[in-house]
Amino acid sequence: MSEDGLRPILDSSSVNVVQENVHETEIPLEEVDALLIRSATKVTADLLRSMPNLKIIGRAGVGVDNVDLDAATNHGVVVVNAPDGNTISTAEHTFAMMASLVRNIPQANRSMEEGRWDRKKYQGAELYGKTLGIIGFGRIGAELAQRARAFRMNVLAYDPFLTKSRAEKNHVTAVSLEDALSQSDILTVHTPLTKETRHLLNDETLASTKPGVFILNCARGGIIDEEALYRAVTSGHVRGAAVDVFAEEPAIEHPLSSLDQVITTPHIAASTTEAQQNVAESVSQEVLGYLEGRPAPHALNLPYLDQDAFEKFSPFTKLTKTVGETASQLFKEPVKQINISYAGEISHQETGLFSRSFLAGFFRHRMDDYVNEVNASVIAKEREVDVSEIHENDANGYKNFFKAEILGESNKLIIHGTHSAEIGPRIVQLDQFQLDFQPAKHTLYVRHNDRPGVIGKVGQLLGTHDVNIATMQVGRKEEGGQAIMLLTTDKECQDDVLEAFSRIEEIQFVTSIEL
Repeated sequence: MSEDGLRPILDSSSVNVVQENVHETEIPLEEVDALLIRSATKVTADLLRSMPNLKIIGRAGVGVDNVDLDAATNHGVVVVNAPDGNTISTAEHTFAMMASLVRNIPQANRSMEEGRWDRKKYQGAELYGKTLGIIGFGRIGAELAQRARAFRMNVLAYDPFLTKSRAEKNHVTAVSLEDALSQSDILTVHTPLTKETRHLLNDETLASTKPGVFILNCARGGIIDEEALYRAVTSGHVRGAAVDVFAEEPAIEHPLSSLDQVITTPHIAASTTEAQQNVAESVSQEVLGYLEGRPAPHALNLPYLDQDAFEKFSPFTKLTKTVGETASQLFKEPVKQINISYAGEISHQETGLFSRSFLAGFFRHRMDDYVNEVNASVIAKEREVDVSEIHENDANGYKNFFKAEILGESNKLIIHGTHSAEIGPRIVQLDQFQLDFQPAKHTLYVRHNDRPGVIGKVGQLLGTHDVNIATMQVGRKEEGGQAIMLLTTDKECQDDVLEAFSRIEEIQFVTSIEL
């Protein structure tokens, strides 16, 4: 038996099927329709080739690192997981860590085990009336907020997708990251681990928190700079911390574990009997439903497309996904609605695939879960983002035309794209700015005043930082007014390069777009 309690693949010709307290039988691999696994079973391309009848893989858990997703997609095999099964366990563990932290429970217990009676030393604090800042307001953040309100705490929430209406529904106050840091007595992080959130809490951001703040991380290792947290705790600025996840695991003899003010646990937030049962039941029901012809809402990859369909649709899915990635990185506020429209020859196709591709690109930079064309619409629904799709007659002179309108609470972004065999994918309009831009891996978006010499200043700045410009596109509304630049570069522009733009008087805004 594996450490997960399931029998792994036995050999190249059969799979062992176990039903607890019933019996076990061997089934030839070529006859298997569905495969249910936990983390110990590795699903490789070789294994998939030996299972020609396989239709679906169910991962009883969240992570799918043990499944070759690309190979599964190529073989037409749907992969599903159970992202909701550990929500309650993680929320409860976080709250238990919080209560233990403010009352010094582990430390007091340890002193009793060592034969001491340190009653005065371990005087704690109440949760009642304290302000809890939740950074990342997904399923776990919402569950945590419910428990905090039961303890009559004030709850602040920061999340790029959190609208005021959803915040009100959950009885929390939506705030900026800066306000969450500066106003919270207790801070807990529940964001995905992405480029933007890695070391979200670092020396600088921790310094902007309240003196005496408590910090918790039961989400992903790497969101908090652990060395910076160590310094903040030892200096006394952070009163205490509770950490369940680490940048590198197993975290044996970790420096944070040596601090009396810090509680550490070995990545057990989701490790409950109930959570393991929930994920097993959830993924089993989804696999059975799929085999009976129902959709799989937690599918992580695309169903199989024959070669003709793939060749027909892949250029448009690439365009819409690229536009989605670009729009997501340009639009910095919570999103309420996304309107997608098509014109030209593309509008005569089934465009649902293209819209899902746009959403997959849009959510990719805001989630650490695997996001693609299948589950992107589910994620939009969970985040309460309304998505509409229409077909229009006016293609603006293009053979195929695609437009996305992203609406927030106070701003909107409109981005237009096109694709043809002759010119490939192009972004042809951003808001009111006309241009002709071919997306690339490294792009700088610069909004500036249309003044002589600005382009030269930008080129000189990038040259000073050893950043080579590959292409440049400029768009403006009118002479002397607002203008934008889209520059592709040979490498990613780091934070020091972006910060240097603030020294150019004409520059209003700059951001890096990574595809």
